[in-house]
Amino acid sequence: MAALTVCALGATLLGGSPAWASNDVLAPGTELFNDPQSTTKEAAHALRGQAKRDALLLSKIPSSTWFTDGSPAEVETDVRRLVKRTGEKVPVLVAYNIPFRDCALYSAGGALGVDEYKAWIDGFAAGIGNEEAAVVLEPDGLGVIPWYTPLDGQLERCRPPEYDPETTGRDAAAERFEMLNYAVDRLKQQPNAVVYLDGTNTSWLNVGEAADRLVKAGVERADGFFLNVSNYELTENSVAYGTWISRCIAYATQVATGDYASCGNQYWSGGPANDWTGVTLSNQGIWSPTATDPALNTAGIDSRYDLALGDVEATTHFVVDTSRNGRGAWAAPAGVYPDAETWCNPPHRGLGLRPTTDTGNELVDALLWIKIPGESDGECFRGLGGPEDPERGMVDPAAGQWFPEQARELIELAQPALDRR
Repeated sequence: MAALTVCALGATLLGGSPAWASNDVLAPGTELFNDPQSTTKEAAHALRGQAKRDALLLSKIPSSTWFTDGSPAEVETDVRRLVKRTGEKVPVLVAYNIPFRDCALYSAGGALGVDEYKAWIDGFAAGIGNEEAAVVLEPDGLGVIPWYTPLDGQLERCRPPEYDPETTGRDAAAERFEMLNYAVDRLKQQPNAVVYLDGTNTSWLNVGEAADRLVKAGVERADGFFLNVSNYELTENSVAYGTWISRCIAYATQVATGDYASCGNQYWSGGPANDWTGVTLSNQGIWSPTATDPALNTAGIDSRYDLALGDVEATTHFVVDTSRNGRGAWAAPAGVYPDAETWCNPPHRGLGLRPTTDTGNELVDALLWIKIPGESDGECFRGLGGPEDPERGMVDPAAGQWFPEQARELIELAQPALDRR
C-alpha cells in the first residue's frame, strides 16, 4: 500500500496526463530491479547499530548499479551476472568509464582512449544480451567535456594537458561525441536495452546548451536523456527543465535547424506571457506557471516555446534521479565559503520520491535512484583547502564510499517520509 501511495503522489506531482514511455522496457507499471547484492547491502555488512539499520533500510529500495572500470571481458561478465538474475524486473545500469571522466576531479578515472572505451562498451552491451535493461550512459559525460567550446564561444574550464589540442593534435571534444554516439548505437543493438544520455541538471547547462550537446551525442537515436544524477534539484523543476530541453530539441531540429541559442532557458524567464520581462529562476522553490514569485514562475518560458513551436510536438523523453532531492538544493550561507560546492554532500538533504515508472507525465519515462543514496559525493572543502568539510566539521568519505552521517540525514528528512517497515 505504501508503494502505491508514493506512485500516486508522483503522478499527481508531475502532471495529470496519461504517461506513455518512449519504449516498452520502462513502460508504466514496469517493476524496477532491486539488487540483493547491491553496494548498499555490502556497506551494511561492515556497519553496526543505527548505521547498519539505515543501510539495510535503504537497500530495500531499487537503486542503480554502477560499472566504472575493468576490461571488456570483465565488464561483460559483471553485466551478464546482474541481468541474468533480475527475473521479470528491469535493472538500471550506469556506464561510467568514459576517458577523462569528471575532468580528473572527484570521480576521476575512465578508459585510456577512444578504442579502449569502444571495446569496453562492446563488452558492456554483450553482457546485456537479450535481457531488459535501462542504461544511464556516462553521468557528467555531456556536462564536462575536455577542451569544449559551447554555444557562447567561451572555452570551458576542463582543459587537461594530456588532451591539449595544440600539443597533441587531438580534438578531445570531438572524441567525446564520437564515443557517446558509438555507445548509443552499440547499446541499441541489444533488442531490450534502453539508453539515456546526460542532460545535466537545472542549475548547470542552460536549456539550449544541453539540447545541442544531446543532439550531437545521438539522443535522437537513444531513448532520451537523464537529469539530476548525483544532485539535489527539485523534481518539479527537473521536469520543467527536461520538458524545455525536449521542446528545444524539437524547435532546433524541426523548426529552425541548429538554433539552440534561441531556446528559452532557466537563466532568463522572459516570454509572451510576462511581456518578455525575464529573470533568472531560483532553485530555492518549486517552479510553476502560476507561481507568484517571478523567480519561480515559468509562464514566460512556456509561452515562448508555445510561440516558437506552433503545432510541433516535443517527443524526446527523459528520466529524473530523485534519490536525494526531497528537500531540494542547498542554499549555502552567503559569504562564508570561497566555493560552497553546493553539489558536494550538502547538509540537511532528504530522500526524494521513490523509484517508479508510473510518472503521470508523457515525457517522463521514470523516476529513478541513480546515485546511490548514502554514498559520498567526495571530500568537500568548500574552497578552504581541507582536509575537513567545514560545513560538517569532519572529513567526508571519498567519492562513492559509504557516508553513515549523510545516510541518516537522508532518511530522517525524506520527502515524502520513508516507510520504515
